Amino acid sequence: MDSPRDIRLAIRRGEWRKPTSGLAWGYAQANLVVIRKEFAYDFLLFAQRNPKPCPLLEVLDIGNPHTKIVADDADIRTDIPLYRVYKSGKLVDEPDNILDYWRDDLVAFLLGCSFSFEYALMDAGVPLRHVEADRNVPMYITNIETVPAGILRGPLVVSMRPIPHELVVRAVNITARFPSVHGAPVHVGYPEVIGIKDINSPDFGDPPLMKDGDVPVFWACGVTPQAVAMASGVDFMITHSPGHMFITDVKNTEFSVF
Repeated sequence: MDSPRDIRLAIRRGEWRKPTSGLAWGYAQANLVVIRKEFAYDFLLFAQRNPKPCPLLEVLDIGNPHTKIVADDADIRTDIPLYRVYKSGKLVDEPDNILDYWRDDLVAFLLGCSFSFEYALMDAGVPLRHVEADRNVPMYITNIETVPAGILRGPLVVSMRPIPHELVVRAVNITARFPSVHGAPVHVGYPEVIGIKDINSPDFGDPPLMKDGDVPVFWACGVTPQAVAMASGVDFMITHSPGHMFITDVKNTEFSVF
C-alpha cells in the first residue's frame, strides 16, 4: 500500500484527481475549510457548537499552509485532489490547487471525515456500495439547522450509505466509536423526514446504489461548511471538493474511543 505521504505527493503532482474514498486504507482523511482570519474565531466557535459535522482535527497558524499535527511534509494548498472556492456565498471555482488563492490572512481548519470509519464497517462485514462501485458517496442538504456562530449559519449536510437492514444496528454501534470523525448516524431511514425529497438526486457526490433490503443511513458530513458558506453569504471560503479529501498520517484506529 502506498503511504499517505506518497499519495499526497501524487496528488500534488496532479496524478490523482478522483474522490479519495478507499485510498491509504487504514489512515484518516480530513475535510478542509479555509477562511479569513477576521472570521476564524466564528468558524472555531461554529465547530465547537456543531461537533457532529465539524469535528476539529487541526487548526493551522494564520497564513501557514503546512500541517503540524495530522501530517508531515504536507501542504494543504496542493495536497487535495480538487478544491472549491466560494465568494459571497457562491461557488466561483473548482481548481486542482489553491496556490493562486492563498493569502497571508487565511486560517485553515481540518475536520474529521466519515471515510475514516469506513474501514471498521467493512472489517465488520458491512458492505459500502459506493466503495464497491468506485463512486463518490452521496451527500444531501437537510432541513436540520446547525447552531449559528457569528456570521455562520445554515443547514446540516449528511452523507448516506445504504446498509442492509440486518446490519443497521451493527453500523450504528461501530461508527459510534468514532466521534472525532462524525460518530453515529444522525438519522436512519425516511429521508423525507430530514428534508430530502429525492434520494436519487444528491446535492453533492454521486447518486446512491441501493439493493433490495438496504436502508438509507445518514451521517453528519464535513461538507456542512460549504452549505453554511452559501447560506451565510460568506465573503471568501476555500474548501475541499466533496469526496476529495486530505489524507493524514494518523491511523483510523487512533480515533476509536473503545
